[in-house]
Amino acid sequence: MGNILEEFWYGNINPQEQSKESNRAIKELIKLMGRNRDRLHDSMTAEQQETLEKYDDCVNEMYGLIELEIFSYAFRLGGRLMLATLMDSGEDA
Repeated sequence: MGNILEEFWYGNINPQEQSKESNRAIKELIKLMGRNRDRLHDSMTAEQQETLEKYDDCVNEMYGLIELEIFSYAFRLGGRLMLATLMDSGEDA
């Protein structure tokens, strides 16, 4: 158990990256979003590009906060499930 905790502590375990790497649909959507954003950006004036970049910053910050909330909730839920499993008297088995 110590190894996984150390890996997590040192930042070697990153659930956000792992979910994106293993899901083909997410990878394809990210590519499509990037291409469309680039096309949109290239068609804008300098002022519009600056506004789009500020919008992107806000969206990225929001998604980061959402991912943190989901991760925290899921981690606590996993802990509660593990605790319930360990405290189960085994009468049903």
